[in-house]
Amino acid sequence: MSKRDDLIAKYADDLKTKCGMTPDMDLLTKVTIGCGPAIYNADSAVVAGSDKGELETVKNNFLIKKLGLADTPALMDAINAVIDTYGRSERNKYRAVIYYMLTKHFGKEAVYG
Repeated sequence: MSKRDDLIAKYADDLKTKCGMTPDMDLLTKVTIGCGPAIYNADSAVVAGSDKGELETVKNNFLIKKLGLADTPALMDAINAVIDTYGRSERNKYRAVIYYMLTKHFGKEAVYG
């Protein structure tokens, strides 16, 4: 297996064990590929759930630019809900998992179609 395949398997395990959801492996793979080289860097591969600046970046660069959503308070509410689902105390909140859950939350799977 490639390094990316190993990471996708790790993300799928997080979705099952920490988030209580069965991942759509095709969508998870596409979201992971969409993250680009960020998944291979220890710092950029994770989202700091308590860092307001980081959450703004997720909102602006992923929800608004990638998914094409309008900038409303609902975006930050969704980010916080996803972080709560993942577990605020969870040390490694993987970017690909957060993006996957946000994609599902907003029903924007077609962006990766």
